[in-house]
Amino acid sequence: MSAGAFPYRLVATDLDGTLLRADESVSDRTRDALTAATAAGAAHIVVTGRSVPWTRHILDDLGYEGLAVCGQGAQVYHAGEHRLLTSLTLDRQLAGLALSKLEAEVGPLALAASRDGLDGEVLISPDYRVQEGPLPYVPMKDAADLWAAPLNKVYVQHAALSDDELAAAARRTVGGLVDVVVAGPGIVEILPLGLSKATGLSLAARRLGVKAAETIAFGDMPNDIPMFGWAARGVAMANAHDALKAVADDVTASNEDDGIAVFLEPLL
Repeated sequence: MSAGAFPYRLVATDLDGTLLRADESVSDRTRDALTAATAAGAAHIVVTGRSVPWTRHILDDLGYEGLAVCGQGAQVYHAGEHRLLTSLTLDRQLAGLALSKLEAEVGPLALAASRDGLDGEVLISPDYRVQEGPLPYVPMKDAADLWAAPLNKVYVQHAALSDDELAAAARRTVGGLVDVVVAGPGIVEILPLGLSKATGLSLAARRLGVKAAETIAFGDMPNDIPMFGWAARGVAMANAHDALKAVADDVTASNEDDGIAVFLEPLL
């Protein structure tokens, strides 16, 4: 590698709390840093817990035409072609069993679910607390609606337990049936066993001909831990969850303070 050359061939960034500011925008400084990284020969790949329908508008706004890993690793999406390349669904029977076991342990849960596909809707039960914002969802009229079509994941909330407490209880109770991640404030997800951002990112990287050893990853939540384990270097935002900071190689500025750009600029 020539002196001063950018040391990575792949820059993987989470969206919420990482690439995006609170208002869902990406700063000019961060856009410029990522453009410079791609000009230096690296690919930029978005790796997000959001499913494709909740990600597509952001990628379009960025003018992003590469691959994106969505749905916590379940979906590899070609942004330029608006095409789903791979999609993994949650076994609904297994998920139903996991939820009934978990409710027997902790009491009633508020539920939401992300349906599979390019236009998969997110269904929300009446008691599920939705974060205000532009993301569309459909109120669930009947509990059976939850299982009426293939799903990528189920979201769970509890009236009394914190996100970390609920996730810990779920792992303890049903960890052999499904995977459980904390993906953001108020967002605890039930996923297919073995699925993570790392599995989706490794699939996408293979398509790009890039190895883990050539990858730097940025994130802010515990669902980014597997991605940090896969990439050569994991960089947590200043606003990151303590569990992610504990396994990060570095900590940069917050998502509001251009943390990605702050870290990349000296490397460029």
